[in-house]
Amino acid sequence: MALRHLTFLFPLRPSLSRSIILTRPPTPSLSFRPRTAGITTSASAMASSLRKVLVPIATGTEPIEAVVVIDVLRRAGADVTVASVEKELRVDALHGVKLVADSLITDCSENVFDLITLPGGMPGAATLRDCGPLEGMMKKQAADGRLCAAICAAPAVALGSWGLLKGLKATCYPSFMDQLSTSATVTESRVEQDGKVVTSRGPGTAMEFSLVLVEQLYGKEKVNEIAGPLVMRTNHGEPFTKHELNAVEWKFNKSPQILVPIGNGTEEMEAVIIIDTLRRAKASVVVASVEDKVEIVASRKVKLVADMPLSEATELSYDFIVLPGGLGAAQAFEKSEKLVNLLKKQRESEKPYGAICASPALVLEPHGLLKGKKATAFPAMCEKLSDKSEIENRVVIDSNLITSRGPGTSMEFALSIVEKLFGLGKAQELAKTMVFTHP
Repeated sequence: MALRHLTFLFPLRPSLSRSIILTRPPTPSLSFRPRTAGITTSASAMASSLRKVLVPIATGTEPIEAVVVIDVLRRAGADVTVASVEKELRVDALHGVKLVADSLITDCSENVFDLITLPGGMPGAATLRDCGPLEGMMKKQAADGRLCAAICAAPAVALGSWGLLKGLKATCYPSFMDQLSTSATVTESRVEQDGKVVTSRGPGTAMEFSLVLVEQLYGKEKVNEIAGPLVMRTNHGEPFTKHELNAVEWKFNKSPQILVPIGNGTEEMEAVIIIDTLRRAKASVVVASVEDKVEIVASRKVKLVADMPLSEATELSYDFIVLPGGLGAAQAFEKSEKLVNLLKKQRESEKPYGAICASPALVLEPHGLLKGKKATAFPAMCEKLSDKSEIENRVVIDSNLITSRGPGTSMEFALSIVEKLFGLGKAQELAKTMVFTHP
């Protein structure tokens, strides 16, 4: 039975029970034979549970759609290979986000994957379509009855062009729906599954899309296991909200200059969603590494390249400084004298600053940057906050401070920053463009 429209409902508190509600019964779990005979039962179980996934990327790939899928699938335990279809491992994705792949597509074209999933973005999706080795892999994937997936422009531009959607229901980014209609039965679902093909709409649906892929590879229990720590929202497609106290105007001249520090262990979803969204709003965003190198390895092993080292970035002044989370990076931020001094100067100058996930508790709190302020943080870190009165809110703004909870609140967090800097209209426009809210 083909699984059609999917809607995920998760409570806000990870400590409570979680469930997935589907409008139709799920397809049966995929089964795999042990790869090696004669091994122990426990080793056999481990081998059978390891799912291999390919995520190809190209110049012009939409970074949110690539990184969210990689992050979520690796959280589930999948062996994810990020493959560049370009001549080099480093890829310049959209909005100035620089990614480094694990391998070239030509180095893994003979490998067998349980799932191949394509990010969108243009011209990235067109480059994926024109990649001969990838086309051959995807057609064999479909012929062998293994999972194929695509999001945003990729269902229409790549899967449809390859003839892999014939007779199937599919969805894609709104402006590509006419093109998709020539190769598939079009729906406006946020995530659409028909048989072994899963499609979705855009950056704002990437997390829902990823969890459907997790369910197909591992089942509902695994989705329930990882959904809590993601701090997923329950009302997908509905307007985003924030909790604001002591409202003040965030002032700047011309385009706001924004600093986003990153380091080894940064939560890649949070960093990329913030960077991507703010650059879409036409902010001038500087991504600075607190490490010795500009290339960092994020918490789920996604490799990101900063614009410059923090030592160089400190020579500039900023209208706003925002810290992504991730335990390793938050610990590095807390120990960075240069970054802490920048944040203290920001507060003293009454300029806005913010943090998400572990960073409010591990960076801002110990350095007195939350003193007299309401804030929230990743649920497991909230005990470290001196004032816990507003911790249940997904985004909290108190005067010049903004904080948020985790990967699943990153889009709301980024859009709330856009609203403070550029106004509600701009934030609502971006939310629809990214298909975070219903277009």
